[in-house]
Amino acid sequence: MRLLFLSFLLLTGICTRGQTGFQQPFDACAVTGSTTIFDLNNQRWLITDRADAISGTQPASTFKIINLLIALETGVIRDEQEIIKWPGHTDTTLYGYRPDIYRDMSVKEAFEVSAGWVFIELAKRIGRKKYQYYLNRCHYGNGNLTEKGTDFWNFGAFAISPRNQVTFLVNVYKEQVPFSKRNLAILKNVMITETNDHYTIRSKTGWTRIAGKNIGWWTGYVTTGGNVYFFATRILNNQAEHNPNFGNCRKTITRHFLHQLGALPE
Repeated sequence: MRLLFLSFLLLTGICTRGQTGFQQPFDACAVTGSTTIFDLNNQRWLITDRADAISGTQPASTFKIINLLIALETGVIRDEQEIIKWPGHTDTTLYGYRPDIYRDMSVKEAFEVSAGWVFIELAKRIGRKKYQYYLNRCHYGNGNLTEKGTDFWNFGAFAISPRNQVTFLVNVYKEQVPFSKRNLAILKNVMITETNDHYTIRSKTGWTRIAGKNIGWWTGYVTTGGNVYFFATRILNNQAEHNPNFGNCRKTITRHFLHQLGALPE
């Protein structure tokens, strides 16, 4: 099956959801959405749903990737070990009740455990003008920062597509973005979520709730065997449809296709 899959990919350059097998992992999770993968060495794309891959939604916590870079580049923080003081409050209606993160915390830990309040505090220091500058320079998202609240990456008109997520990550990897080598090295270290003798995954999850829908992300890249595979999976479902596996499905769906490509072992 993998040989057939790879043959189709190499022949077309862009592989889209022409086969029912591409939809099966999403159906199994009772979600809609898509996975977009770019194979660097072969310059090939796997796109399970082309329309979805270019459709924008809020990036949720995947925005922490560029947010960390902007905070470092603007001098808002010195490095990833800087401690951010707990402000003493958070909106549990919007973000849920997570008492384990309601404390002083390093930026690195906040990235790893997805403590949104830390990055909201950083956003207050960065300001919209600096965000607009770097987002435009990086061609990240639709540039719409009209949302009045601080947390524009979770709520509001700012949006990014899965394909845009992948192209940004490719530019980060190649260091073709307006950030110093030092700050890019810090990000790449912080992003490591899994590593062994065969591969390393650098990634970030994201989850927000808009207009009665869950929007879940897993974005990042795998370095393995002298190659790099960049990925962005975004899934959606109705909040009213209780799905305890929604969070896990972001990764299981992505891994399904990375296995197909040989980027991860079976």
